[in-house]
Amino acid sequence: MEINITAIVQARMGANRLPKKMMLPLHGIPVVEWVFQRIKKAKSISNIIFAVPDTKDNDILSDYLKKIGATVYRGSEKDVVKRFYFAAREWSATHIVRVCADNPFVSGAEIDRLVQFFFESNCDYAYNHIPKNNSYPNGIGAEIVSFKILQMVFEEAKNPECREHVFNFIWEHSDRFNILTFDPADERLRHPELKLDIDTQHDFIKLCLMKVNVNMEAHQIVAVAQSMK
Repeated sequence: MEINITAIVQARMGANRLPKKMMLPLHGIPVVEWVFQRIKKAKSISNIIFAVPDTKDNDILSDYLKKIGATVYRGSEKDVVKRFYFAAREWSATHIVRVCADNPFVSGAEIDRLVQFFFESNCDYAYNHIPKNNSYPNGIGAEIVSFKILQMVFEEAKNPECREHVFNFIWEHSDRFNILTFDPADERLRHPELKLDIDTQHDFIKLCLMKVNVNMEAHQIVAVAQSMK
């Protein structure tokens, strides 16, 4: 079977803590476009799909993504696992890289390292998007599973918390899955104290104050963040 590694980005307009953050301008470019442009630098990714809720208030997000050349899948707003699973199935993904839409500084190079690590380590789930048992900053990496594991989550996850957060089921049943992570190869990235995602207005303002651009390498962004501490 031909390997098809598909990046799926969950994106919506209705975030509780910072509504409409996907379209907020970060140095003149909407946050969601930062995510799209930076994932495109990953050499290991076959497709990039934005999984957007099929509600009317998300039409503006879907329309904008299509305008900039992104592929969009519309699905359930509440059942995120279902939206994610059917997006992966529609594009015949063999492996899925989940990218958080509130990570505008996601690194294509670090996605590639994640993919390489996943295939070399033969695990069920690998991640480098959060500093949990690794020394990555929060917000420059991603998560990866096979379609087989995603299908298992889709079929077995029952409680609302696990339907709303795609890989919570894996973490809650960590005894059943081989979960692995790793440290950055580039020591300049080893700053687990840094938070580079956008959850709140404060986070967004902090990122707006950073002198960065959409084409910068991860180590350059980390250096800017370090200089502002």
